[in-house]
Amino acid sequence: MLSIRLRTLRTQLRKTQQEMADLLGITRQGYAKYENNLGESDNSTLAKLADYFEVSTDYLLGRTDNPVNTQQEKDEAAFQAFANDPELNVFYRELPESDVEAVRKLRNIWGIIKNEKK
Repeated sequence: MLSIRLRTLRTQLRKTQQEMADLLGITRQGYAKYENNLGESDNSTLAKLADYFEVSTDYLLGRTDNPVNTQQEKDEAAFQAFANDPELNVFYRELPESDVEAVRKLRNIWGIIKNEKK
């Protein structure tokens, strides 16, 4: 199912196999293996493809026919990435024990960081 969905999504966006390979940092032949069902992608590559095509990994794998990656799924994926990062996980563990003022300061700092990106 992955091979069919990758080919369909790529052609809908009028992308070449080479463009997809460049996006993933692999050879065109390496990408072609995914579309010809001759190779399996690792989780990181699968996630990159899902993000690029704005679909869920479940859709790519044929576990659902709904290609829409809902906001809830995006939020859950972001939370999992946060919770699995040892450096960020310290915030997750310590935040519930923090006083209201510390949480307020953390929110202000995060607001400053977000505004710097704009």
